[in-house]
Amino acid sequence: MRLHDLKPRPGAKHRRKRIGQGESSGHGKTSGRGGKGQSARSGSSIRIGFEGGQMPLIRRIPKRGFNNAQHTIEFIPVNLESLNQFEDGARVDEVALRTVGLANGRLRRIKILGSGEITKRLTVTAHAFSASARTKIEAKGGKCEVVGNKSATPAKA
Repeated sequence: MRLHDLKPRPGAKHRRKRIGQGESSGHGKTSGRGGKGQSARSGSSIRIGFEGGQMPLIRRIPKRGFNNAQHTIEFIPVNLESLNQFEDGARVDEVALRTVGLANGRLRRIKILGSGEITKRLTVTAHAFSASARTKIEAKGGKCEVVGNKSATPAKA
């Protein structure tokens, strides 16, 4: 097989629809726009959800109830094992995590998760820690410091 033998698979190439090229083309006269009306006019475009002046469905349906998504607190997850790239005894905070590339994105809060093992003694400063991450860091002689006004102790039931 040579380059001049290559051709596209059958059905991969289509002729473009030539609109308005006479009645025998199958797309003449109204050019696939139907009869009269707003959608037949030039420059017409109707936005999604428009119902011709009738009150749209999205505005007719009542919106009530609780939506938990409005109250979520989102964190950038950082696994414990990835903290091993820092030097022993180093202080790991948000700036250090972002410069290394472990905490990328527009979210501001960082949570340290306990997957993997840590091999170095670090002082880690973050917005939240999982329970397993906290125990693993402190078992190696490191410290966990919580940033912000949120207390480090869990809430009472």
